[in-house]
Amino acid sequence: EIHIKKPTEKEVNPHLLPGELLLCEASTVYKYIQEDGSDRGTYGKLVCTNFKIAFLDDDSAPNENEPQFKNKIVGENDITLQCVDQIYGVYDEKKKLLTGQLRKYPEKLIIYCKDLRVFHFCLRYTKEEEVKRIVSGIVHHSQTPKLLKRLFLFSYASAAPNSTDGRNQTVMFDTLEDWRYELERTKGNVKYKAVTTNEGYRVSEKLPLYFVVPICISEESILKYEGRGIPIWCWSCHNGAALLKMSAFLKEQDDSTSQMQKAFLDGIYKTISKPPYELLKTEDLSSSLPSLQDIQTAYTRFKQLFLIDNSTDFWATDVKWFSLLESTNWLEIIRRVLKKAVEVAECLERQHTNVLLIEESATDLCCVISSLVQVMMDSYSRTKSGFQSLIQKEWVIGGHGFLDRCNHLHKSDKDEAPVFLLLLNCVWQLVQQYPPAFEFTETYLTVLSDSLYVPIFSTFFFNSQHQKDINTSGESLKIQSGPFRFLTVWDWSVQFDPKAQAFLNNPLYAEKPKPDKSQRKTARFKHQRQLSLPLTQTKSSTKRGFFREETDYLIKNILGKRIGKFINSSDEPPNSFREFYDSWHSKPVDYHGLLLPRIDGPEIKVWAQRYLRWIPEAQLPGGGTIATTAKILELMEEVQSLQVKMDEEHSQGTFGDVHSVPVLRNSARLSSLFPFALLQRQSVKPALPTSTWKDLEDEDDLVKRDDEFVDLGGEML
Repeated sequence: EIHIKKPTEKEVNPHLLPGELLLCEASTVYKYIQEDGSDRGTYGKLVCTNFKIAFLDDDSAPNENEPQFKNKIVGENDITLQCVDQIYGVYDEKKKLLTGQLRKYPEKLIIYCKDLRVFHFCLRYTKEEEVKRIVSGIVHHSQTPKLLKRLFLFSYASAAPNSTDGRNQTVMFDTLEDWRYELERTKGNVKYKAVTTNEGYRVSEKLPLYFVVPICISEESILKYEGRGIPIWCWSCHNGAALLKMSAFLKEQDDSTSQMQKAFLDGIYKTISKPPYELLKTEDLSSSLPSLQDIQTAYTRFKQLFLIDNSTDFWATDVKWFSLLESTNWLEIIRRVLKKAVEVAECLERQHTNVLLIEESATDLCCVISSLVQVMMDSYSRTKSGFQSLIQKEWVIGGHGFLDRCNHLHKSDKDEAPVFLLLLNCVWQLVQQYPPAFEFTETYLTVLSDSLYVPIFSTFFFNSQHQKDINTSGESLKIQSGPFRFLTVWDWSVQFDPKAQAFLNNPLYAEKPKPDKSQRKTARFKHQRQLSLPLTQTKSSTKRGFFREETDYLIKNILGKRIGKFINSSDEPPNSFREFYDSWHSKPVDYHGLLLPRIDGPEIKVWAQRYLRWIPEAQLPGGGTIATTAKILELMEEVQSLQVKMDEEHSQGTFGDVHSVPVLRNSARLSSLFPFALLQRQSVKPALPTSTWKDLEDEDDLVKRDDEFVDLGGEML
């Protein structure tokens, strides 16, 4: 028997943004609530606009029970066209990838999203003409290559009233003053200068209008090879050592050109290695870190673990969870990137050495490592405005090719790589290891990753500052209003109201300690091993380090080669690195000083909130971090109300800068993945037949497998 919600007479119309146009629609579409064999769902209307795909049912109308954490731009049943990953049609119970022109139209439509949501729509009860229009429309507008000017970004910018400033204390780095301010903040202005050489983009269209170089570098040198071979300043350490980056020369050159370029580089190196500059260490990231293709392949495999069609599939993969997770290599890539960032931090902090990061374009892995080093070494980058300024400096103005790497235009899969997502995954490791050190929460990072696919903000939709500038003038869009300013993603009020924005701020952020108070040793946070690869080893001595050849041999014999590769001796760091790493971890953590991530196997974990938030089986009813957060927020609300009473008694009025605290009523009914998934909206049970569970229990050899059996429904978080 199929239990369905009958369609009603009431007409539900989509909420359209300025510049948004309805392109096609289909009525009597059946959306499965949970594809677990029960066929539970609801009827509604499926629409496609130039901004999104949306499913509208009776629940789409505004009501009083709306969740506290609601996105004002993208609803629960909305998928922006840039967020669509793949579309499958079901023909006679067989799935087929839908691309281009269709000869036959499917009876079911499955949409896999880049934020890992999965939508199942049944079209059996929809009129044939409407099926043709909606399926063709969705496939065409979300999967076929398009021109930059066809992005909804331009339609919205030309139609929406430009009333928001959107800076919110975020330094945008689009003026010379912003760079000079950053030089002054980091005390790098003695040895480095902000230059205007690229005004009018006369050096290179890939470089920003303004950037910082060593004072000894001449304008002629910058102009000579379109900015290649020039060390560009990223950040200065408190001891004067600096982090620099450089675009490498192309390898395929004739001999005479190569000799000239080598001589040019030698001259540059000699110039910036003399006093007052520190010794220089070069770090070629192309050879020491995985390639972009490796990163893309690993992430493609990794995300398949979370794009779950139904409950049965989820539980079927549960037994081999660890081997599947390891085979993706995604966590290992995160570990390698964090390790490289620690190595760079050691050169800057302990060796007082300048570090020059080298990459072909200096806009991919250079952005990842330089950002991580600054998050680890500069407490300003761990505040919300500081982190946003860092993303602007290193990624947006720094020339990371968001348009190509996110494949927003669907022009070429070969350029696609989740480089920015890799950074957010690495930062999340630090956030969950040292929560009090960060002013923002993991919810902030999750929302930021979702914003990659919301084309009303320009932040993540251009390859360079030059590309944005030439597309900003109103004349090119044939509109009367002239030049306009795109919205920036850093204006969170566009997506969230104040109560929802409170979830982005960490209530337990550690304020700067007063100098006269001694620091207390912080407790180590326990880790949930179900989200990391298992590795059993004895607690490391602070003197001997956690990488040790003797323990290597023992662990390999106990756990086998599969796990042993995570700590094999060929990957053993140099002695100086080992001493630096162990020495730091043996001392109390200063949340406003240097932070080093723990990088041995089990410490690198899956970002549960982002990757598991849409999977009901992975949620803990009334548990997880939300239970702790609820108590903290209750206490904060009580403290704030007492503060108000005290102020009133002393006739001083209330403080104007008190942040609003979201009150979590009935927190016992919430899921561990709140605020993204509400428990009351889910009704799922493990869907494996009883006989299957019995078969699993009877298999004695399961105990002997490398993989532990984990009940993800109860212990995943």
